[in-house]
Amino acid sequence: MRIISGNCKGKALKSVPGTGTRPTTDKVKEAIFNMVGPYFQGGLGLDLFAGSGGLGIEALSRGLDKVIFVDKDAKAIATIKSNLDQCDLIDKSEVYRNESFRALKAIVKRELQFDLILLDPPYQKQKLVDILELIDNQQLLNESGFVMCEHSSDVSLPNEVGNLKLLKKETYGMIRISIFQTLGQ
Repeated sequence: MRIISGNCKGKALKSVPGTGTRPTTDKVKEAIFNMVGPYFQGGLGLDLFAGSGGLGIEALSRGLDKVIFVDKDAKAIATIKSNLDQCDLIDKSEVYRNESFRALKAIVKRELQFDLILLDPPYQKQKLVDILELIDNQQLLNESGFVMCEHSSDVSLPNEVGNLKLLKKETYGMIRISIFQTLGQ
């Protein structure tokens, strides 16, 4: 794994040890950022099932001001911190070990809104519609922001979840990327 573009282009990233985490391939990562960017003029990001932190670090490299990384696995948290340190991005990040819904409740209390929310949960345990509903109900997405969902290609997400509208979806073998934006954008 490596950073594809931006300030940290070419830097290698470590994977989370073991088989519990599935890193996003460079091909899929490039496709994601071509759909939502490819570059940013600042902004705040959330990498909710961060794994190694590869997607959030790519977003920082491409211009986001700050990314909050969340994962419930201790090995993932250690890997994220190591990768952020390697890319000299510690000061542009917050890293939390937490379960996704608990993390979202904490974010709601902070009254944060995001320009980019990255959702790449374990395929077998996905609750993407529930998470999208919470994001919509709590208005966690800025009006011009995007929610990126990476999921199994045999899962079809609805065209609308509250005020979030499916903007694009692409399939790459067994992986599907679904991009949501607030209705009216």
